[in-house]
Amino acid sequence: MVDIFLRTLPFFAIIGLGYWAGRSRFFSEEATAYLTKFVFYFALSAMLFRFAATLPFAEIFNARLVLGYLIGTAAVYSLATLVAWIRRLDIPTAAVEAQCAAIGNVGFLGLPMLALLFTEAAIGPVMLVLTVDLVVFSSLIVILINGGRDGRLTPATFRLIGIGLLKNPMIVSISAGLLWSAFQIPVPAPLNDFLTILGGAATPGALFAIGASLASKSAERVHIAGWLSFCKLVIHPACVAIVLLWILPVAAFPASVAIAAAALPVAGNVYMLAAHYGVAPHRASAAILLSTAVSILTVPLVIAWVGTP
Repeated sequence: MVDIFLRTLPFFAIIGLGYWAGRSRFFSEEATAYLTKFVFYFALSAMLFRFAATLPFAEIFNARLVLGYLIGTAAVYSLATLVAWIRRLDIPTAAVEAQCAAIGNVGFLGLPMLALLFTEAAIGPVMLVLTVDLVVFSSLIVILINGGRDGRLTPATFRLIGIGLLKNPMIVSISAGLLWSAFQIPVPAPLNDFLTILGGAATPGALFAIGASLASKSAERVHIAGWLSFCKLVIHPACVAIVLLWILPVAAFPASVAIAAAALPVAGNVYMLAAHYGVAPHRASAAILLSTAVSILTVPLVIAWVGTP
């Protein structure tokens, strides 16, 4: 446990450095936005494409892992939704809370950290987890918010989802890399070096951007944020573990990676969606801030439990 904590500490230290830079105004909100855009569209996309293109396709795709993670995530999503309905929240607000409970920071935090802790063999399972989150649950929240507001679903909603997926650089880079791998096209040395150098900026850039963005987050509605953080940091990995270890058992290594990915704090894009639609942005903000702070202790606990190579 102490060893895992010490190995994860540098990642959270960079997040803390970014938080200090944001709070002290050394790094403005505009600078944070541009750094996030660089990481999202360039550095992280280069890293994802390189990993997907250089790994054998058969080693990446695991239908049983996808189904198991989907079921485990749907379980905590449904639980959070049920609790929101008991509290008589409307559908859009319930959708935001469920998103906080089930969607972790897999792209910016999970990918670099789990690749280091579990070796690069973890990249395949992490990309599958990330794809499920982006394709299924990021689409679901758009459906629930728009359907809840209008009382019906229109073709425009599904067109918005389709365009969003096609324009998401993480989806595009993973898909392009998997096609490259499936056709067994060799990656030329200059291209591999280019992707390696550019992708190398993803880890420090993403972690710093997480911290800097947290500096603008508020801690309002702490009791709600506490419940959503408990769902994300404890119930979500527990649900995924139950499915992948006992209900639909998969090999120990990909199961461990998926469970560790499920233990990550609330993703920053949940706040972006909440703010964009004007639905409970403050509670999403508080959940991100609180879950990230607490995850300094809970993530090493989960990783120590599932074990690393």
